[in-house]
Amino acid sequence: MFDQFRPEPAVDRPELLAPATLDAVRTYLPTAQVIEIDPRLSDTEALCEAFELPLDIMGNAVLVAGKREGVVHQACCMVLGSHRVDVNGVVRKRLDVHKASFLPMDDAVASSGMEYGGITPVGLGPAWPIWLDDSIASLPEIMIGSGVRRSKLILTGADLLSLPTAELVDDLTRPVG
Repeated sequence: MFDQFRPEPAVDRPELLAPATLDAVRTYLPTAQVIEIDPRLSDTEALCEAFELPLDIMGNAVLVAGKREGVVHQACCMVLGSHRVDVNGVVRKRLDVHKASFLPMDDAVASSGMEYGGITPVGLGPAWPIWLDDSIASLPEIMIGSGVRRSKLILTGADLLSLPTAELVDDLTRPVG
């Protein structure tokens, strides 16, 4: 599906991964592949348009948070480019907060240690629950961020579910339109 990019083993291209992503790939996902891209195409829609890719094979890491009694609760929700996260329903309830929202760009970059447009669950620390639903977990191949804007990882939904803090969450996302 992604052969037009000439994927390579991610462990062989450490310069294309954020340091924490590289550590997680070496530890948990040694079969992950990586492709180099123009950083201007790191946005899912731009990449899909440039290479005529469908949105339903592209994954986005959406960082969400909410406060309860002064304590911040956060999670990384994996969502297909063709879906949206149910922030005000499922996410809010699972975080057990009155109001959940997307992290602002500066906060997302600071708390993840990754570049905006490249944020990935691969390499987020143990404080980050990783939530995905079956729309992602069942994919035989998906392209996601690598921690930096100049590359993308290719792996399976099962690979994502194998990450230490990952869990399957019913109805986490909804198809757009």
